[in-house]
Amino acid sequence: TDTVNSVPKPDTAQTEEKIAEIQRAIGAMQYLSSGTLLKRTKVCGNPNCHCARDPAARHGPYYEWSYLKGGRLRHRTLTPKQAELMRLAIANYRKAKKLLRAWEAHTQRLIELNAPE
Repeated sequence: TDTVNSVPKPDTAQTEEKIAEIQRAIGAMQYLSSGTLLKRTKVCGNPNCHCARDPAARHGPYYEWSYLKGGRLRHRTLTPKQAELMRLAIANYRKAKKLLRAWEAHTQRLIELNAPE
């Protein structure tokens, strides 16, 4: 037996249930996307426009989604409704990555439990 860690290993059923919980959480996600969402306001460039003198009067907000595709950074302007869904998708993506890391750790424990040295 392994006495390096004095903490007892969880049993197979508990580990399998944790994996099943992770699978359910990932399966419940509808929207999933990597990237960053920015909310911007802009100055139009017309020196007579109110936006040139008052930062609170700038045009917008405009939503910009930045993401990597083919190793290159891409940008896309989104509508407010698209931005709302993208915000959810990005949050889900980050949560899914965290869940996958946990799934990997539980898988390693399960392998140790099912195939001890």
